[in-house]
Amino acid sequence: MSVFIIAEAGVNHNGDADRALAMVDAARAAGADAVKFQTFSADKLAAPGAEKADYQKRETGEGNQHEMLKALEMSEDLHHRLITRCAEVGIEFMSTPFDEEAADFLVGSGMKRIKVPSGEIVNHPFLRHLAALDRPLIVSTGMATMEEITDAVAVIAETRAKHDLTAPLDQVLTILHCTSNYPAAPSDVNLRAMGTIATVTGLPIGYSDHTLGLAVSTAAVALGATVIEKHFTLDITLPGPDHRASLTVGQLTDLVAQIRDVEAALGSPVKAPTAAEIPVRAVARRSVMARSALTAGHVLTEADLILLRPATGIAPRFFHTLPGRALQDDVEAGQPLTWDLLSGEAMV
Repeated sequence: MSVFIIAEAGVNHNGDADRALAMVDAARAAGADAVKFQTFSADKLAAPGAEKADYQKRETGEGNQHEMLKALEMSEDLHHRLITRCAEVGIEFMSTPFDEEAADFLVGSGMKRIKVPSGEIVNHPFLRHLAALDRPLIVSTGMATMEEITDAVAVIAETRAKHDLTAPLDQVLTILHCTSNYPAAPSDVNLRAMGTIATVTGLPIGYSDHTLGLAVSTAAVALGATVIEKHFTLDITLPGPDHRASLTVGQLTDLVAQIRDVEAALGSPVKAPTAAEIPVRAVARRSVMARSALTAGHVLTEADLILLRPATGIAPRFFHTLPGRALQDDVEAGQPLTWDLLSGEAMV
């Protein structure tokens, strides 16, 4: 199964419907599997006067979280327009719900899977509500400890069991490693933690990438990520909390191409020559040849033999078996030696 690539539009529409619709088109053109927004009510997400994170202050200036979020809310009508546009251009619509009502609205609108943001991984009442909706869950783990991750997995598993939802957990739950900083420094990423999460939970893993550039996402794929989520923007110079930590559309296109290349390169765990390599073996490997012209009946010594390309004669691994054998026919200088020219038993 191919890596599932989520182009995270998030709130980079800045409250502009036309920009949001254009982001759908851009994500589809880049080759992403899904484009994802965020569905929230500022009143249900942040208390009046709630302080901004440092990166939000840096990118949006003073003010509080509630004011910032209020300006970035999406209307129900815009959601429906985005869902319609996604269907028209052929890309999966996703949006992260931040409350139960938002989740119910999105699932009722046909959303196939639910993304749980990092900040909600310890919100067990919310996790129970989401798990009961019987949609595949993708859970981000920024800021979380391993214990908090396993607690969240247990809550989801218990809720599914309570509602007689019998699909195996590893088919409906993916855990995303994440570092919640914008942008995240590569030294803070700790990609090897993906392996720990996979081992401890037994679940598919992915990576929600807040670093700059493409390298860390492609490395995550090489380490086993089955889902990659990456922010993108139509213009990194726009005001807003996430633009400067986002990819341009051109970079998103490059990321998708690089991920597909890495997937192809990962290939099989079996070490064997590929079909493309077989013809190369004959020209890149050596075989045993006569160093000089020799006559029938001559008993070979090491001095009579030389190893040269191409590999059309006896393989070098049998070189040590040839001294002492007699020639059955005359050979020319530089002629590849084959078993039918020699006395004794052929080697394979």
